Amino acid sequence: MSDSAPAVRFDRVVKNFDGGRRPAVDGVSLDIAQGSFVVLLGTSGSGKTTLLRTVNRLIPPSGGAVYVNGADVAAADPVQLRRGIGYVIQNVGLFGHMTVAENIAVVPGLLGWDDARIRSRVDELLELVHLPADEYRSRRPRALSGGQQQRVGLARALAADPAILLMDEPFGAVDAIERAHLQDEIAALHARLRKTVLFVTHDVDEAFRLADVIVIMRDGRIEQSVAPNEILERPATPFVAELVGAKDIVRRLRSLRASAAIDPLRLSEAGAASISAQATLGEALSMLLAGANMLEVRDVSGNPLGIVTVASVLAAARRA
Repeated sequence: MSDSAPAVRFDRVVKNFDGGRRPAVDGVSLDIAQGSFVVLLGTSGSGKTTLLRTVNRLIPPSGGAVYVNGADVAAADPVQLRRGIGYVIQNVGLFGHMTVAENIAVVPGLLGWDDARIRSRVDELLELVHLPADEYRSRRPRALSGGQQQRVGLARALAADPAILLMDEPFGAVDAIERAHLQDEIAALHARLRKTVLFVTHDVDEAFRLADVIVIMRDGRIEQSVAPNEILERPATPFVAELVGAKDIVRRLRSLRASAAIDPLRLSEAGAASISAQATLGEALSMLLAGANMLEVRDVSGNPLGIVTVASVLAAARRA
């Protein structure tokens, strides 16, 4: 397989459900690039979750084909296929009778990993999702908050180091504050791990906060599939323009990363309030208007990249 080959390819995929008046998915062709973060965005009933679930064969297509790393999933053993693809859903689906560590260890155990390797991987992943292993590995899911359960679900999906991660409305059941934290964490994890992520949401702001590419679906078809800024600048249809609020300047700021407005960091400015490079310019501007003169932009490892100011934020918005 070539490195440039798509991680996932949908080739004229159709899905009809018995009794449906129209296909849930209607002739979708789409390539998902290796290491990209692609968001399927649309209203309820648009076909986004159905399309996602054809990747791991939870829903078989009625027509067309789905390829993962060049192989037709219809020819794959479904159990083996799913063990190699991470899957995160809204209601998490943790096993209540198992500890956090046992939940995370399910797939590595099925793959025959030895106990020492599993323990090491569990602890590594708990730290990665900001749940200290010593504190959380022996807890039961019922003792966790919704956000903590979702972090465990994410760790479980990553346990066997899959190259592809499917996420179906994963943050829809948590409160707004926790949702923002989880969005920041998945963005940081993607920047660090470069997994291919296919993420379903109906939340426009969430899509713009996370995506490299937004795929807008309507009535089982793709209306537009491009980078977030391009959707705002050149919506393909009136439906797309209305859905994303293409005329909303504030939303445009939310579609740009803080890294798009960086000025060089001067020594005299060290110690300024900081913001992640994955944060949006909308968040940066909010902090600046609240009183910060400047913000130091830091990468996922905490290294300073430069600063943003009100002037650099506005300049970046005008360039977009």
